[in-house]
This record gives sequence, C-alpha cells and structure tokens, in this order.
Amino acid sequence: MKKTRCWLLAGMLVILSGIANAEVPTVAAASSLQFALSEVASRFEEDTGQQVRLNFGSSGNFRRQIAQGAPFELFLSADEESVLALHERGVTEDEGVIYALGRLVWLQRSGRDDLPDEDTPLAAVEAAIETYRADQGRPRIAMANPEHAPYGVAAREVLEQAELWDEVQPLKVMGENVSQAAQFALSADALGGLVAYSLALAPSLAERSDYALIPENWHTPLNQRMVLVKGAGETAHRFYDYLQGGEAREILASYGFGLPGEPRQEAP
Repeated sequence: MKKTRCWLLAGMLVILSGIANAEVPTVAAASSLQFALSEVASRFEEDTGQQVRLNFGSSGNFRRQIAQGAPFELFLSADEESVLALHERGVTEDEGVIYALGRLVWLQRSGRDDLPDEDTPLAAVEAAIETYRADQGRPRIAMANPEHAPYGVAAREVLEQAELWDEVQPLKVMGENVSQAAQFALSADALGGLVAYSLALAPSLAERSDYALIPENWHTPLNQRMVLVKGAGETAHRFYDYLQGGEAREILASYGFGLPGEPRQEAP
C-alpha cells in the first residue's frame, strides 16, 4: 500500500512539474537585447514570481521559425518588418507595439589609440580599405548578416551611403546575429565592427572595448517591435505588459535604447 502511494505521489510530482514547465513561456528575442532583456526578465521574476525562457538570435530567423509554427509565445524583433509580416500571415494576436529604438556603433578593442570620433565614425573602415589596397594586410570588419539581421541591414546602409560597401566586401566578416558580430569585432584578427549600441554598453563587453556612435540619419530607423504570438499564455501576456512599464523601460534606456514617446537620452 505504501509502495503504491509512493508511486502515485511520484507520478503527481512529474505531472505537476510538467505543468509548471509548460507555464514558462519561451520568448524569441533579437540578440541586440541579450543583456538588457536578461536584466528585465530577472526583475520581472523578482516582482511577479513568474519566469520566462529567453532565446536570442536574429530577427529574420525567428520570423521564419514562428511562421513555421515554432513554440514561441512572444517575439521581440529588432525591426518592424518581421513582426508585421507575421501579423499578415495571421500568426500573431495583433500588430504589436514598438518597445525600443536601436542605435548602431563602431566597436573595437580597447587600449588602442585609433578610435574614430563621432564626426567620422567610419574612419577605421576607410583606413582598413586603404591598408588592403596597398597590399599591406587584410583587416577584418565585422557586421551582422543583412540577410536576416536588422542591424546588419543598418550597417550595410551606412556603408552604402558612405560609398564604402563595395570596397569593404573582401574585408567583412559576418555574424549570424549582431551579438556574434560584436564578438567577431573584438577578436584578435578584426579591426572592429558595426554593431548594436546596447551590446557596447553591456558590462562584459564595455570593459574590453571602445565605441563611436553612428549618426541615426545614416540608416533606416531601428524601430524595434514586439508582439504576442497567437495562443500565448497568461505569463507571456504579463511579461508583454511588463516590458511597457517603467522598470523595463528604465533598463532598456540604460542600455542605450531610445523609448517610444520619449526623447532619446544617451546612456553614460
């Protein structure tokens, strides 16, 4: 009899554990949010006792996965197009909202004396091209892949408006997402890269890098939109609302994101 009760109790625990795990929604988030959103999620758990599971990657890849039925309940994109395209397919609850405005920076390893100033933030790219032309080396320039990463699209636009895109082709090294591009930018064989401002401000990167902001009018605005996927549960809805509240917005601003409805304030 005792043995039967033990088995029944064990079975109930497994079922309850499965239910608890099922109630933790999986969030698809642009990699520009890797550090900021992790901090927001921790604060959310402290404030509500509820958890979310964060997956970071490129917005274009998430867009394709969600369209194919991937079990994400909330999608935070680095652009608007990915969210609006999913809404047109009928897989989201609505068109979502803009939650943040991104910025692009030139990022390089710290300890060097050649950081471009903000008036000429592409000076390092131009120097790399000159070095390559003179057959004196092949300095690498990192960026996210513009085929599926919005920050990669912005980087390409910046280089195109400066008429450097064609010449930088033999020098560029592309990450699958902007977080990977930031790691490439700080590697030993790279001169630097064009990546998200939010990553440059993350403590683990800030302690070993320097950056120069790229003017916002050099590329299409990085309006970052989020949306609930159809079938999203209560916790995902609550986290979606939390992301629009004061604490979450304060954290996003501390990582250099602009906030909809407010003038941008440069992070320290």
